[in-house]
Amino acid sequence: MKSGTRAEEIEAAASPQEHLEAMERVVARRRGEGAAGDEALLANEARALLEALHPADVAYVLEGLPLEDRLWVWGLVRSGRDGEILLEVSDAVRDTLLQDMDSAEIVAAAQHLDADEIADLASDLPDEVVQDIIEAQDVEDRAHLQSALSYPEGTVGSLMDFEVVSIREDVSCEVALRYLRRYEELPRQTDALFVVDRADHLKGALPLNRLLVTDPDVLIDGLYDREVVSFAPESDADDAAQSFDRYDLVCAPVVDGEGRVVGRVTVDTVLEYVRDRQEAQLLGQAGLREEEDIFASVWESAKNRGPWLALNLCTAFVASRVVGAFEGSISRLAALAALMPIVAGIGGNSGNQTTTLIVRSLALGQVSASNARRLLAKELGISALNGVTWGGVLGFLAWLLYRNVALGGVMALAMLLNLVVAALAGIFIPLAMQRFGRDPAVGSSVFLTFVTDSMGFFIFLGLATIFLL
Repeated sequence: MKSGTRAEEIEAAASPQEHLEAMERVVARRRGEGAAGDEALLANEARALLEALHPADVAYVLEGLPLEDRLWVWGLVRSGRDGEILLEVSDAVRDTLLQDMDSAEIVAAAQHLDADEIADLASDLPDEVVQDIIEAQDVEDRAHLQSALSYPEGTVGSLMDFEVVSIREDVSCEVALRYLRRYEELPRQTDALFVVDRADHLKGALPLNRLLVTDPDVLIDGLYDREVVSFAPESDADDAAQSFDRYDLVCAPVVDGEGRVVGRVTVDTVLEYVRDRQEAQLLGQAGLREEEDIFASVWESAKNRGPWLALNLCTAFVASRVVGAFEGSISRLAALAALMPIVAGIGGNSGNQTTTLIVRSLALGQVSASNARRLLAKELGISALNGVTWGGVLGFLAWLLYRNVALGGVMALAMLLNLVVAALAGIFIPLAMQRFGRDPAVGSSVFLTFVTDSMGFFIFLGLATIFLL
């Protein structure tokens, strides 16, 4: 089969999925024809595909390839782009790519990145490699990099960059515009200039659109906004993300304890942080870690998922023992076996609704000591109303199926009580997890299911034993 660069295929690849499919065709032919001497031609074709792609699209392609094919394609990436691509790929895939690089290659890749971008990679690198990267920087970049590395993950300092454009308030618009023309291009996401004094203390911000339409002779002092949203490097990144959403920010200054501008945070960095956090929480809810590569070995994936399954096994075993305690009741009235999953299932669904609301409110900082009682009363009221309504419906259906009024009453009462239990669990489980420094979005569902299943079985079978047998 004839191989070579296919310009029409490159042009047709308009979406990340199409880019991946194009590369998959190349690697499939390599697996089938590599022994026939076409390796060099296929490599050239793959390079042509890669050269036409944005680093984010190259990352998408790498994430969609099995490990052997991924490393082959990674070896074809042009030097100078590898650092940007490492920033774009997921943590799991980044680990596999870094393992394929020696220290010199990693240091060379980092030379094309800014200090804040290197800091993003540092947690995945050996300490000696990080030190080599620091030593390879010039004096200014080295100071910026050491500053970025000093802030823990989850703080504004870990998100900030150092490309700050600032002006003084005692100059005219003409001077400010002349100053901007010295840049080849403004830093990304620059919608305003930070106004500072001679000691770099933040005074305010001047929107670029206002500067451009103002008479050149007007002084900056009368134009800029004095009230500016700013952050300290130690500020919580989640709080900053909420501020960006609340105030529609594009970029915001970062100031130290003395009010001096030390960097800035941009909306694209905040959005990336939010996306990564949401992905981690989504994986955590299913008992997965970010470190698991979709093409990881069976053993690695099993080790990743095992602890969560072990926890589920323990909670399921306890729930089964609750049922086992009422084996005599179930053997005497078979309808109990058919109806008890309904009580537990509806309780779990109701509890998940409450938990989702509480986790969201905690993330937004809307739950406090002053409103906790009102929130608890509201959720208990909702669960009681739903318990009476849908418990009555289920009690009627139970009577309709088994022609047993007492069974219908037990069903209705059990539904009411389990929904109340679900509301309490849905509130207190995420609150307790946050109290102990755990992410309430990760793991709450497992403990909630355990409570609603165990209590649902216990309440229903206990009531049945008392009133029906």
